[in-house]
Amino acid sequence: MAALLLGVELLLAQPQLVPSRPAAFGAEPGQQELLRKAGTFLDDVREGTAPNGSAQQLPQTIIIGVRKGGTRALLEMLSLHPDVAAAENEVHFFDWEEHYSHGLSWYLSQMPFSFPHQLTVEKTPAYFTSPKVPERVHSMNPSIRLLLILRDPSERVLSDYTQVFYNHMQKRKPYPSIEEFLVRDGRLNVGYKALNRSLYHVHMQNWLRFFPLRHIHIVDGDRLIRDPFPEIQKVERFLKLSPQINASNFYFNKTKGFYCLRDSGRDRCLHESKGRAHPQVDPKLLHKLHEYFHEPNKKFFELVGRTFDWH
Repeated sequence: MAALLLGVELLLAQPQLVPSRPAAFGAEPGQQELLRKAGTFLDDVREGTAPNGSAQQLPQTIIIGVRKGGTRALLEMLSLHPDVAAAENEVHFFDWEEHYSHGLSWYLSQMPFSFPHQLTVEKTPAYFTSPKVPERVHSMNPSIRLLLILRDPSERVLSDYTQVFYNHMQKRKPYPSIEEFLVRDGRLNVGYKALNRSLYHVHMQNWLRFFPLRHIHIVDGDRLIRDPFPEIQKVERFLKLSPQINASNFYFNKTKGFYCLRDSGRDRCLHESKGRAHPQVDPKLLHKLHEYFHEPNKKFFELVGRTFDWH
């Protein structure tokens, strides 16, 4: 029954809210009763329209990952554009069963209010590595544009560990060293989840089963850190946005060691939890890590038709 109701929401939510979204399917015999019962959802949508003409819209773009790849930086930079309305929090609609069971009306309620000309963007980094997500996103909108930001897989593993480590430290809970996670019985521990998240070709294959490569723009996370403006220009073009973000919107903060944003005379940097120093790792272990990702990286390069400057 839940799946049936979700199908009805898919039929109704898209044409009502976002004109650029693919047209809804026509009501086939047997669907009329479902459409009649969906009146409550439509009423909720109409109630979501503000007096100034803005409304909550299902996202036309999703930043699908990867975790610790720079998704927050990408969203903040993209939010500099006046035609972008971004959801503040990670919604986890497609990967958390509890949220997905609430249906599209709940998902819609998590979106920011925006005007018809604006692009609504949501980011949940866990989407990229969640097996069920690609099909679910495709069911909502097969023409959606997806953003994927990736970093050197080895560096991403270290960032993944660093985040969890600091989360434990803040709660005054002990946490094992990274070596204890990376090594088991003298060998690289391939069961470590952080390693699996960096096997980009495995997860990308799952997404390409449902979306053509032209619908997925890969942002070079390492370049975004070093020189953000060119990468954001590529994102603007992919999303068919007018070029509104300028080089003057970025400035290098020597104290923090990375780029911050300048918007209408107001400066802002990412949260202090971003850009933390990675733990010191034995060079031999780091070499093992680089060797482990060598072949998977080659497979990913072949899959997407481009290379990245990774170890």
